[in-house]
Amino acid sequence: MKSRTVSIRCFTDGAAECAADRALVAVDVIRATTTAVTAIWMGRECHVVPTLKAAFDIASRLPNALLTGELDGEMPPGFELTNSPAQLAIRSDVSRPLVLLSSSGTRLMCGIGHSDAAYLACFRNYRATIDHLANSHDAVTLIGAGTHGDFREEDQMCCAWIADGLMQSGFVPEDGITLRLAERWRGAPRDAFLISQSVAYLHRSGQLRDLDFILNHFDDVSTPGKVRANGHTTLAFAAGCQG
Repeated sequence: MKSRTVSIRCFTDGAAECAADRALVAVDVIRATTTAVTAIWMGRECHVVPTLKAAFDIASRLPNALLTGELDGEMPPGFELTNSPAQLAIRSDVSRPLVLLSSSGTRLMCGIGHSDAAYLACFRNYRATIDHLANSHDAVTLIGAGTHGDFREEDQMCCAWIADGLMQSGFVPEDGITLRLAERWRGAPRDAFLISQSVAYLHRSGQLRDLDFILNHFDDVSTPGKVRANGHTTLAFAAGCQG
């Protein structure tokens, strides 16, 4: 019998070009996939975009769109909200479609969106993602978004936890890197990623509400997220729902 396999990659390694015969999972804990998972869990329509131009183009096609995100850590002019899951979670205007842009995470989501089995994950839905992947796929590649060529600790940890869960379901790590990451983060406490430069950035920029939100929202979303290119846009949505 052919082994079921799992691998971990970083987006800066070109992992979005992985073969189409596997599930691809985008992970950008701080903060794009956490923001997107929060949006779809609230029932908000969510469009992810790779560039500023695309953000304005998609927003122009949608009624009363909520432009959300950052580039190089700064909220672009014309946007209402930065890439903040904490701020998004307290908004009541869920009928407004979200257009989400980030420096690397949304580029990754758009990069895998043409696959029939493209997912997005964060700590909020990591167990739901494990369960769905284990029941639906035989080969999985988990892709950390990466920042300036750096595979950040929070993404390593989330990818490793999902990989470890799949390994417990009978998956085999495809390479030594995947095995080492799974072993490094196995059993780690929730705050083990606080050594990350992404966390240092949240401290420097006074955005600790997002760090608190991430630390206090583990395994509280019961559905995995999917991402799919759909005509002129790329949609993020709950698996099992029509995208």
